[in-house]
Amino acid sequence: MDQIKIGAFLKVLRKEKNLTQEQLAEQLGVSGRTVSRWETGVSQT
Repeated sequence: MDQIKIGAFLKVLRKEKNLTQEQLAEQLGVSGRTVSRWETGVSQT
């Protein structure tokens, strides 16, 4: 799986649980920006 597919899968799962990016981020102990980057496949490498 590439980053884009993983991000799309994460977004689907998050929406199934009716969570916002911020809510998911809080549960995972990361920033909302991080969740957004995961979902879009954006990487700082």
